[in-house]
Amino acid sequence: MPDRQPDRKPKPKPRKPRTGEVLHLTRAASVQFMRPIFVRVIRVLDWPTYDGWLWIDGYELAANGDAVARRSLFVMPAGLIWPDPPAPAARRSTSRAPVKRGPVRVG
Repeated sequence: MPDRQPDRKPKPKPRKPRTGEVLHLTRAASVQFMRPIFVRVIRVLDWPTYDGWLWIDGYELAANGDAVARRSLFVMPAGLIWPDPPAPAARRSTSRAPVKRGPVRVG
C-alpha cells in the first residue's frame, strides 16, 4: 500500500519590502527588536543571507515620522508588519472668510 501524504499546499513566499515603504519591526522580524521600531525602506540589499532572511537598508523613524538614524537591518520577511497608512488629516473649519486679492502692479 503506497504512503499517502495529505495534499500540502506550498507556503506563499512573504512579500518583500519596497523602497519608500514604512515597516513596523518587532521581535517577529528579528530578536534584535526588543523595542519595536518603525523604518522607512531605502532598498533591499542583495547581500548573502540565511534562507528566509534578508538585509534592508533604511531610516529608523522617530514617533513624529522624522528619520533619526540610517541602519542596515537583518530581518525575516515573514515577521515584517506593514502598518495601515495614516488617515487623511481632517480639514479644520475656519470661521474666517477667504481673503480676496486683486492683481499686483509691477513697475
